[in-house]
Amino acid sequence: MSRRATTMALVLVSGMALAACSDTEPAPPKPSPSPTSAAPDKPRQLSFGVFGQPAEIAAFQEVVDSFNASSQTRQVKLVSWSDHREAADAIVDGKAPDVFMASRSDLSQVAQSETTRPVSLLLDERGVDFGDRFSRDALEAFSYDDDLQCMPYSASPMVMYFNDELVDFDKMERRELEVPAVNDEGVRSDRWSLAEFAAAAQFAVRRGRVDGVWIEPTLQGLAPFIYSGGGQVFDDEDDPKSLTFSEDDTRSALDETLAILRDPILTPSSGELRRSSALARFKRGKLAMIAGFRDLVPELRDAEGLSFDTISMPVIDNAATVGDIDGLCISAETEHVNDAADFLAYAVSDAAMETVTRTGYIMPANTEVAGSEAFLAPTLEPAHSTVFNSAVRGMVVPPLLDEAPELTEEVEPLLKDLVVGPGILDLEAATEEIDEVSRTILDPESVSETPAE
Repeated sequence: MSRRATTMALVLVSGMALAACSDTEPAPPKPSPSPTSAAPDKPRQLSFGVFGQPAEIAAFQEVVDSFNASSQTRQVKLVSWSDHREAADAIVDGKAPDVFMASRSDLSQVAQSETTRPVSLLLDERGVDFGDRFSRDALEAFSYDDDLQCMPYSASPMVMYFNDELVDFDKMERRELEVPAVNDEGVRSDRWSLAEFAAAAQFAVRRGRVDGVWIEPTLQGLAPFIYSGGGQVFDDEDDPKSLTFSEDDTRSALDETLAILRDPILTPSSGELRRSSALARFKRGKLAMIAGFRDLVPELRDAEGLSFDTISMPVIDNAATVGDIDGLCISAETEHVNDAADFLAYAVSDAAMETVTRTGYIMPANTEVAGSEAFLAPTLEPAHSTVFNSAVRGMVVPPLLDEAPELTEEVEPLLKDLVVGPGILDLEAATEEIDEVSRTILDPESVSETPAE
């Protein structure tokens, strides 16, 4: 028998034998598994915490959505707080998102809680231009323990808002009153003197229909005048132990300023302010000038019938103002450091910052965006948003104070008396009391106990 015939016979016999051993049909063979691709990894999840007005939060969501659309490997979820204090409390309590916004005024509290991870090296590796696109002052403001703790995001210098129908500089000039000079571009300079400031307030109230000006009687409200007059608010920029209101230069600057701010003809009375806030009066055309920050712009744009512009804070000797800076930080506890750094670098890019800047609430710390149409908005009020850009160069950032809330609580009643108190002001006694009270907060160990009588 041939080999092929023998093989066929063996197969036939084997099949018959298997059939004889079972009364059931043989199970069909299992299909071979078809090749499949590996399941994709789940995107890494990041959180981004911000605070601000609803329009700002919506703009930040656009930034997040844009970033998420460009990545399949990581996705960012937006977390929001109502203001910087709520944000700082959450961060210090251990609820910091992977990337989060912080106010420079809260930096000491946040940094001491060891919540932040220095960002300079991480952003440098991603090509973020620190030298030209972000001001040195803003970068220094977020430096702590000799490292950049957060990346500056927005800056807000105090400027003077004025109703340009009540304060008409052209009409004042025709009447030969003191007015700010016209610059090479044919617009009023953003630098004006205290005398020109007083003249504007007097011009606005000439018919008795409105008040001329309101400056909040706070450290922040008075500080631009003090710094401009060559004085200082604190005795040390890094580790203050006292306010310096009783120092000669500071007292001299206050003397000149209070001659305007205490004039009942130029400023609203306490009764008027109890009935309606200074901002509400400004929006209704009942107040000609009010100091404020960039976040006032959208609200003033929405005020019916209001025509307004901005100019620098008045100058006594040198241009000066105050303000605050917000920054974006990376959590020390994030499990995705590189992803967080990638998102932070994207968030401070021109395109992303323009999205939030167009809301009108912020002045971007990115100087390229601050000089762009997104910020200057030439078709909208104020007509001279460039004032913010020039003001930020003279912005004094206050020292980091853990005791800031206590200092405010104890000192501001005295400042209110300084600005709106009744009767004749004894400036020497008032400023000495302010400094003494500040020492009980900033340097309590140096204040000797009053001996028992």
